[in-house]
Amino acid sequence: MSDAEWAAVRPLLPVPAWLEGRGGQPEGYCHRQILDAVRYLLDNGIKWRAIPADFPAWDRVYAFFRRWRRQGLINEFHDRLRSRVRELEGRQAEPTAAIIDSQSLRAADTVGAGSRGWDAGKKVGGRKRHIAVDCGGLLLAVRVTAASVQDRDAATPVLERLRELHRKIAVVWADSGYVGRLVGWAKDALHLALTIVRRSDDQKGFVILPRRWVVERTLAWLMHRRRLVRDYERLPATHETMVMWSMTMIMGRRLARGRPALTRQPKVPSTRRPG
Repeated sequence: MSDAEWAAVRPLLPVPAWLEGRGGQPEGYCHRQILDAVRYLLDNGIKWRAIPADFPAWDRVYAFFRRWRRQGLINEFHDRLRSRVRELEGRQAEPTAAIIDSQSLRAADTVGAGSRGWDAGKKVGGRKRHIAVDCGGLLLAVRVTAASVQDRDAATPVLERLRELHRKIAVVWADSGYVGRLVGWAKDALHLALTIVRRSDDQKGFVILPRRWVVERTLAWLMHRRRLVRDYERLPATHETMVMWSMTMIMGRRLARGRPALTRQPKVPSTRRPG
């Protein structure tokens, strides 16, 4: 990462336990080197053992990655970055709305049979990642399941997690794959207004739909990381962590620029009827 990006993200890193007198010992490598190694692996889709010798030893990098996942430190770091980026863009730190969607991925041989399946709709065998994002496309929640799991079934724990982490969220937009009893359950159990953005029957080809294009763009951002183009992780929780690391790269670069990202919003067809 650049010096400007490191200066922006360094104050947001979780404080090591040994600095606060809570035990442990100082780490043998600089956090910047470790973060760069994890980002290199994610961006280039290499194996852990293939991390170049310019970085710390691969087993030390993996130990850092695993410790941050188990102790929830990556979640803490990611959420701090998201709050800072939202404030930079003139938004409140906590979101009030979200968009949910899923994406099926082919799985490598390292993915066990117990956590993989077949998506009959997309004709993909592997896993499926379900994400919820804010109105700017920043990640709020992620869950990885077998590709055979229906969107409506996976949405239940995702929405529960979303309500647990973000109490201010009142409305969630989704596509027609989430229609059914889930809408009533979300309203009664979680006090969330799950709004279905439908595609018109007379629309042909690729059409940008209101609100839904935001989460589709985030899914496209994730595909920029070669490690996320295909699922190589033995544990679904590891893939979820990889998704969060990918979003930290996007947010860190935004903070380094010191100004909101100049993203051109596509023209969305009006939902109003003529007259």
